[in-house]
Parts: sequence; C-alpha cells; structure tokens
Amino acid sequence: MASTPHLRDPGADHRRQEWDTVRANEVRLEPAVAERLVTALNAELSGLYLLFNQVRKHYWTIDGAEWHDVATFLEAAADRLTEMTDDIAIRVHALGGVPVCGPMGIRQHAPMTIETPHRFDVRSSLERDLDGYATLAVQMRDHVDLAEQFRDNATSELLCVHLKTLEGDAHTLQRFLADDTLVRTD
Repeated sequence: MASTPHLRDPGADHRRQEWDTVRANEVRLEPAVAERLVTALNAELSGLYLLFNQVRKHYWTIDGAEWHDVATFLEAAADRLTEMTDDIAIRVHALGGVPVCGPMGIRQHAPMTIETPHRFDVRSSLERDLDGYATLAVQMRDHVDLAEQFRDNATSELLCVHLKTLEGDAHTLQRFLADDTLVRTD
C-alpha cells in the first residue's frame, strides 16, 4: 500500500525570519528603535501598495476628453509609487524587519482603506487619489520626525525624498482637479 505524502508548508523548513519580527540589523540600531522604525515603514509600504493599486486601476479605466494627459500622469505616478515601495522595503530589511506583503500584513498596517472595486468617473477617481496621497504625506511627515528623533538619518533622508515625490504628484492631481472640464458622469 502506497503512503500519501503529508501536506506541509513548503517554506516552513527554510524560513529565515518570522513575519512581524525584527532581528539584529545591519545598521546597528538598538532593537527597540529598529522595531519602531520597521513598524512605521511597514505602514508606509501598506499605504503605498494600496495607493499604487488604486492609481493603477484609475489608469486602466480612465476615459473622457482628458484621458490622455490624465492616463499618462497616472501611469508615471504608479511607476513612482513602485520605486518608493521598493526603496522602503529594502530599508525595512536593512533595519532587521520583514517588509509587509500580502493582504493580511497590509491590512494590519494600512493607513487608509482599499477603494471599492467600482469604476468611477475621472473627477471622483482623481479626488480619491489625491486623498490617498494626502494621507500618505501626513503619515510620512510623522515618520520623518520619528526617524530624526532616533537619529536614523538614512531612513529620514529616504522618506524626505519620497515625501517630495508624493507632494509633487499631489500638486499635479490638484491641477487636474482645478480644470472645470473634468466632469462627473452619471
């Protein structure tokens, strides 16, 4: 009689670090400090994931007279969000943490909610995007302050660079929304 192999977690035997833990870090920050910064950066990652998916959805579904300029911006903005996500995830790892990934981790740390799966008119879409950018900018400013408080200049500088990008994209969204030709459709 042949035996049936047991099903098991394929990664369990090779796991190097549990999710939501912080180990000794490359930059030699105190464990408690690194843990606070990893938690903050995982909140950044969660928000960036959500905003990326929202912006990308709006890029896919945009239409109307303004679609070309708006779609071009949204495509480039999504690329910038991806770059930010990569940079911050790499920093989480350097601090001894595991970068947030997957729905459970994102929900645990997210500073904003996932947009409903509906398709919205261009003005409503851009307003939602602007709200997401504003939420992340406020959070990122707080985390710049936290990194500075802990004298982690590398994290502070990284967040400052990305904060500038978020604010620049938010400004572009405000300019689009100031255009009266962006109409709501019923």
